[in-house]
Amino acid sequence: MIDSTIVMKFGGTSVGDADAIRRVTSIVRQACENPNVRPFVVVSAMAGVTDRLLGIASTAAGGNRAAAVRDLHDVHQRHIDAVGELIGADHQPSLVSELARVVDDLQAILTSLAVLREASPRSLDAVSAAGELLSSHIVAGALREAGLDVTWVDARRVLVTDDGYPAAPILHQARAALAHNVVPQMAAGRVPVVGGFVGATTAGVTTTLGRGGSDYSAAVFGAALAGQPLVDGTRRLECREIQIWTDVDGMLTADPRVVKNPIVVPRLSFAEASELAYFGAKVLHPSTILPAVAADIPVRILNSRKPDGDGTLITSAASTGDRPIAALACKRHVTVVEITSTRMLMAHGFLRRLFQVFESHRTAVDVVTTSEVSVSVTVDDDRNLAAIVRDLEEFAEVAVEKSMAILCAVGDNLRGDPRLAIRVLAALEGVPLRMVSQAGSRRNLTVVLHERDLVTAMSRLHNACFVEAGINTAG
Repeated sequence: MIDSTIVMKFGGTSVGDADAIRRVTSIVRQACENPNVRPFVVVSAMAGVTDRLLGIASTAAGGNRAAAVRDLHDVHQRHIDAVGELIGADHQPSLVSELARVVDDLQAILTSLAVLREASPRSLDAVSAAGELLSSHIVAGALREAGLDVTWVDARRVLVTDDGYPAAPILHQARAALAHNVVPQMAAGRVPVVGGFVGATTAGVTTTLGRGGSDYSAAVFGAALAGQPLVDGTRRLECREIQIWTDVDGMLTADPRVVKNPIVVPRLSFAEASELAYFGAKVLHPSTILPAVAADIPVRILNSRKPDGDGTLITSAASTGDRPIAALACKRHVTVVEITSTRMLMAHGFLRRLFQVFESHRTAVDVVTTSEVSVSVTVDDDRNLAAIVRDLEEFAEVAVEKSMAILCAVGDNLRGDPRLAIRVLAALEGVPLRMVSQAGSRRNLTVVLHERDLVTAMSRLHNACFVEAGINTAG
């Protein structure tokens, strides 16, 4: 017999204040009404708290412990205020005590930072982890107040990671930790609530997964829960879906800051979602879906302010033909680096030497085009650009163009219908294009253009691919 679980991850805006947490409570309670589904709740820190905590750590490391403690008091008070609005008087003292323990630990760390005048990666992990610990305690308390049988789970006991910064989960050890600490609670009908983003090494040292880490945690938990035997051994958990609850309706056909009235994409393949995330769609962190891909678990993006919506479902299945292009994505503030060498381009080892320069400066390349005498690449991180150019000039001529943008059309159907690429480029007629590239997977068609032309180009392409094609949210 198989029982289903749904991993429900709520982002920072979804738990940003008491009203938002009430909406979360309603969503989880509705999920609990299905007797065949066992929710597993993952929460981010309240919106803005992680950045605030890192700022506090920086203040302490600068030697100003008093200012850091004052700022920490403000963060603490924000959480206390939420408790006051959400939790009845009888249960407030115990929850307030839990929050105080987290804050006391933070104060001790801040004192150390102020004395040492240094914030190490490990200390920053310990500080930034506090946001999820605080918010998960409050969400667990609010669900308990609503009458649900809830168990708060310390993420550091179940998400086992390496000691990197950011850390990487160790899936088989996380699976064993969940089996020991959480699955029996789920078998007993309780709803686990855990903070995302946070983990710990096998030695118990607190770690974090980096930006987008709460989404990543949710995917890891979903993969680690799948197939877990329940207490009697005759039933196993099936992870039906990983839900990412945020403040947008799902993945959109275009960036709403660039295109007016984009529409929700009802379904994407994992590959399409990865391409869109990589090329600028910020709803989903690219690494989020990797554990889900490996375990073939669907991911659904939903709006916690509009819980009745269908959102966007991301699965392993390729898109069907009714939506030739899945969506558009874009990146601003891109730099094009053109490397030219008539003497060495076709020589053995030239490309290796070229890309080793970018690797040595830890700078990722997005788009690459080549000709017989030149290679053009784009980067969106130009912090090390001067050093990169200096190293490249040792063996080639280098030209740099800033204030560029990437515009990418993504769709599984680009692979099988060459007419779609023609349609995309025809829609951009008259727009000066600096580079044109189609990936080896033929799942995206990417152009690089001046940033000043991005709004015109993306609006025109969106109109051609979606509006004129008669595609809407019901598609």
